[in-house]
Amino acid sequence: MIPAIEKITSYTAGNFFLIAGPCVVENEEITNNIAQHLKKICHALEIPFIFKASYRKANRTRLDSFQGIGDEQALNILAETGKKYSIPVITDVHESSEVKLATNYVDALQIPAFLCRQTDLLVAAAKTSKWVNIKKGQFLSAKSMKFSVEKILKSGNRQVMLTERGTFLGYNDLVVDFRNIPIMKSFRIPVVVDITHSLQQPNADSGVTGGQPQMIETIALAAVASGTDGIFLETHPEPSKALSDGANMLALDKVEGLLKKLVSVRKCLQV
Repeated sequence: MIPAIEKITSYTAGNFFLIAGPCVVENEEITNNIAQHLKKICHALEIPFIFKASYRKANRTRLDSFQGIGDEQALNILAETGKKYSIPVITDVHESSEVKLATNYVDALQIPAFLCRQTDLLVAAAKTSKWVNIKKGQFLSAKSMKFSVEKILKSGNRQVMLTERGTFLGYNDLVVDFRNIPIMKSFRIPVVVDITHSLQQPNADSGVTGGQPQMIETIALAAVASGTDGIFLETHPEPSKALSDGANMLALDKVEGLLKKLVSVRKCLQV
């Protein structure tokens, strides 16, 4: 049986929960390998787990950047992965017209940071009655995210969470303000920190986003120490060969070591 996301996101008495997976569905083999590996680690460490992968990447810098293998093919892979490993699955939606299709395959919907104020998209996602994870816009304050949350709540859906993923610092960098965690938690919803996208270096002249993956552990430790309910990360067996966002991914073989450290920090907070 696939665990209910309601149970996962209310697991604050134990560990943080984890939202993780590859940036985008590249093929069935890689998707399954990552899901299987992450589930095994999370089961051993008692970390509630939601598998994440985008079925299509609509927000790319260059026209020739990889966007996906085809919507229905990718969504079918996500649905089968969820069933095979008994894990809930979340994916991004970019337009209100996509919501109806995606909701037939996944357990939760994610609103990308650049789209966190798009009313039609938020309302359409809310009306599915599925969990909606809204990523905080890089251009917005934590306090202003209450209005995005209200769009979900006032559409009749109380299943909403927010994800911190950094704030623009100049043109080519992001910074995480950890004050945002308690501010967004004051909305009485689960709060997640994205520890990989927060380290992007966007708007590169080459048209390929850079990153600082060597700082992932630093951001993750600070997030758990600051009381985040969940951790979001993207991972790949070979980040340098990933078809999207490889520059800021955590290598799959490094996930277990990081999560063990984070669990230790979490336990210290419970003393």
